[in-house]
Amino acid sequence: MHYLQTMVIMTRNAVMVTHLLTADEWLGRLGAMLRDLRLQRNLGQVVLATRAGVARSAVQNLESGRGTLATFVRVVRVLGREDWLAGLANQPSINPLHMTRSAQPRQRAARRRHGKPKTKA
Repeated sequence: MHYLQTMVIMTRNAVMVTHLLTADEWLGRLGAMLRDLRLQRNLGQVVLATRAGVARSAVQNLESGRGTLATFVRVVRVLGREDWLAGLANQPSINPLHMTRSAQPRQRAARRRHGKPKTKA
């Protein structure tokens, strides 16, 4: 049994509730996307497999939610969707709003205060 987690994403105009998928659900979704893309390109499994340098059964496994990462990368490249891979490897960018002139990198940890806490008089 698996549990479906829910995440709430707040944007300027709306609140979106999205469900976090399990690993098997992601694999199934990616397999379906690959199958749809292959069919849009009017390619058979054998042709795609040959161009990707993998066996037809490897393509069949990917489309059914099973397969290896190496096979996935090869097939995605043949289908011309390397942008999917680039999206996985995005480097975080620095938000200029978080950078201010007054922001100095911390040089040391703050001191711990000992003794009684101050009370308001």
